[in-house]
Amino acid sequence: MDYEAVIGLEVHVQARTATKMFCGCPNQSGGEPNTFVCPVCLGYPGVLPVMNREAIRTTIVAGLMCGCDIAPFSKFDRKSYFYPDMPKNYQISQYDLPLCLKGAVPIAGKGFSGTPLAARNVGLTRIHLEEDVAKSTHFGTYSVIDFNRAGVPLLEIVSEPDMHTPDEAYAYLTALKQVLEYAQVGDCDMEKGQMRCDVNVSVRPRGQARLGEKIEIKNLNSFRAAHRALEYEIVRQIEALETGEALHQETRRWNDEAGVTSLMRSKENAHDYRYFPEPDLMPVEVGAEWLDQIRATLPEAPAQRRARFVQNYGLTEYDAQVLTQEKALADYFETAARTGANAKALANWVMTELLRVLSEANLGVAQSTVSPAALAELVGLIEAGAISHRMGKDVFGEMFRSGEMPKAVVARLGLVQESDTGVIDEYVRQAIAQGAAAVAEYRAGKQKALQSLVGQVMKLSRGKANPQLVVKALQEKLG
Repeated sequence: MDYEAVIGLEVHVQARTATKMFCGCPNQSGGEPNTFVCPVCLGYPGVLPVMNREAIRTTIVAGLMCGCDIAPFSKFDRKSYFYPDMPKNYQISQYDLPLCLKGAVPIAGKGFSGTPLAARNVGLTRIHLEEDVAKSTHFGTYSVIDFNRAGVPLLEIVSEPDMHTPDEAYAYLTALKQVLEYAQVGDCDMEKGQMRCDVNVSVRPRGQARLGEKIEIKNLNSFRAAHRALEYEIVRQIEALETGEALHQETRRWNDEAGVTSLMRSKENAHDYRYFPEPDLMPVEVGAEWLDQIRATLPEAPAQRRARFVQNYGLTEYDAQVLTQEKALADYFETAARTGANAKALANWVMTELLRVLSEANLGVAQSTVSPAALAELVGLIEAGAISHRMGKDVFGEMFRSGEMPKAVVARLGLVQESDTGVIDEYVRQAIAQGAAAVAEYRAGKQKALQSLVGQVMKLSRGKANPQLVVKALQEKLG
C-alpha cells in the first residue's frame, strides 16, 4: 500500500526582551545557575505575576510577520502539571484565546537533502505566549535544575498538519527561523535552547482523508535532528502498519546518536492539564491604534528582500536565497552593494570566500574582520584591473587575517597588477621561446594550448601580469 506522512510542528521560541514574562528578573542566557531568579519565577506562595508588555508586542510582531489575525481580546490560562522544572506546578500559558490565529510561512528552494521544493505556504494554527520552564540536566543517577530560564517569555508557534516530507519540515523550520530573526523576535539559537521544536507525525494510506494516529517526537536539538527523526519515524510507522501493529497516540524521544525514537509516555490530552483562566492576570485587549503602531514598525520580510535583491541588484534567485538566509548576511551584502561596487561580483565573494573563511574560523558574519566597505574596495580593485582575481584571493586572505583595507595590503605585499604592454610583451616573448611545443599545438588549431602559454607568462611575472592583456598579446604574436 502507498502511504503518505502528515507532519505538523510545534516550535517554541524565547522572546528577546529585557526581563522575564511576569517578573523583573533579567532575560538572558548564561550566568551562574539559579542567580537570575526571584520569588515570582520560583513560585513562592503569595506572589503575583505582572505582565510584560514588550513580550505581548513581540508576539504580535511575530504574528503580523506570518500574516496572522491578531485577536482583539485574549487571555492567559493555567496549565497544570507536576514536574520539577515548573516550581508552581502550573504554567501560565494561553489555551482557547491566543494572541495570534491562522497565518502562514512560505517555503521554497531545496530541502535538507537537496531535493527541489515547490513554492507554497505552510499554514499556521496559532501563536500563543507563555512562560518557559526551568532547564533540567540529567546525569547517571541524579538530575539538577537551573531556574534561570524559568519565566522567560516563550512563543509557541503551532503549524497546521500541512507538511508531508522531512524536507518540507526542514524548509519550514528554516523559513520560520528567518522570519523571526528578521523581525528580531528572538535569537533562535538552538544550542542555547532559545528555539526548540516538537514534531507531530502520522501516516495514512494515500488518498485517505482521515488522519492516522498522531505521534509526537521530542528531544530535537537541531533542524537536522528533526529531519533525521522524521525519516526514521515515518518508516517505523509504515512498517508497523504493514505488519498489522496498531499505532497509538504517544510521545517518543529522539536518540540522535543511535538514530532511533523510543517511547516516553502516552500522549496527554487537553483535559489532563486542567486548563482554567489565570485569576491573577487581566485579559489582554489589543487596541486598533496600538496594532497600527506595531504594524508600521514591521521590518522587510525575507521573501520580500529576496525579491528585491533579484530586481535591484540583478542577482539570480539562488544568489538571493543564499544571501538572505541570515539577516546579518543580507545586511552585510547590501551595505557593500550600496557603495556602487559590482553587485554580482560582491555576491560571489560573499558566498564563496567570506562564508568559507567564517566557517573555517567558526565565526558569525558580525565577527568578520573584513568589513562590507573593505570587500567593496577589493572588488573595485579587481574590476579596475589593478589586481587580478587570483591576487584578490591572496589579498582577501590577508585582509581577514590582519583586518587591513585591501589597498594597504596590496601596497604592503607589492601585488599591483602589471598592465604595462611593453613589460607584458617581454614576458610573452620569453614564454613563446620556452614553449615551442605549445606554440606548435596552438598554430595547429588546438586552442587549449594557449592556456599553457598564459600560465607560463603568469609564472614569469609572478602572477602580476594582467591576464586579459597577456591573452591579447599572445594571440597577436602567434597570429
